[in-house]
Amino acid sequence: MRGSRFAPDRGLTTRMVGTMFLIGLLYVVFVGVLVALLRGSWPVVLVLAGAVFVAQFWFSDRIAAFGMGAREVTREQAPELHGAVDRLCALADMPKPRVAIADSDVPNAFATGRNQRNAVVCATTGLLRRLEPEELEGVLAHELSHVAHRDVAVMTVASFLGVLAGIVTRIGLWGGLRRAGGRDQNTAVLLVLIPLISAVVYVISFLLTRMLSRYRELSADRAAALLTGRPSALASALTKVTGQMARIPTRDLRQAEPFNAFYFVPAFSKESLTQLLDSHPSLEQRLEQLGRIAARLGGA
Repeated sequence: MRGSRFAPDRGLTTRMVGTMFLIGLLYVVFVGVLVALLRGSWPVVLVLAGAVFVAQFWFSDRIAAFGMGAREVTREQAPELHGAVDRLCALADMPKPRVAIADSDVPNAFATGRNQRNAVVCATTGLLRRLEPEELEGVLAHELSHVAHRDVAVMTVASFLGVLAGIVTRIGLWGGLRRAGGRDQNTAVLLVLIPLISAVVYVISFLLTRMLSRYRELSADRAAALLTGRPSALASALTKVTGQMARIPTRDLRQAEPFNAFYFVPAFSKESLTQLLDSHPSLEQRLEQLGRIAARLGGA
């Protein structure tokens, strides 16, 4: 891949392009339908849709970091974390992102940002306390690969489409009903159609992001293992973090769940263990892939 030594992944690139095309098409159709239904409020719908999309894209790193409770730290405040990121960025030949820590006992890490210059890599205090240095480097390499492959930007845009659909729907519906006076038959039709359209948009965007998310996690595991040459360290971190999740209070897991698509390991509360469309591949899939990479590296 241009700009870093992380192993390129054509499958990931193809999936990202396809997902962004479908998400963009869905977004255009959604706004177009709202404009057609809310004829009197189309300027509001267009201006709001454009403004929210631009703001979300340009400030996605700050929005995500704020939502997850991340605070940027200096080298003096977190020397070991900065040292690990420095070594990995030198090894990968990529710009160093901002480094942050989230005060949470949930052991996890994430990366966010629309490009390498605006990227943030964050680890929770729970992760830093539980992992050995080589395990932490494996996790950080996984997150840096998301930045290098630019899939974190795609996930940021795709993940917020459902939220955006809800906001535009509320404003557009409110404006349309206000102009219509809330009394005629057309108003009743709008009350049924617009929430239904919004729900369809959310479901489709949810399915698209889940499919991309599962593949990108396997891609990041593979790229991190090949870069560091220590797939066993990443496998150990995966096993340890997944096992520790069962000991985290349910309330903390529920607070972390909305950001699962960005995390190294999903934070699932007991009630959500049965969900069919996970944001991450199973632990068995990830360990099996790392085992194959270890065998290949050992043979080489």
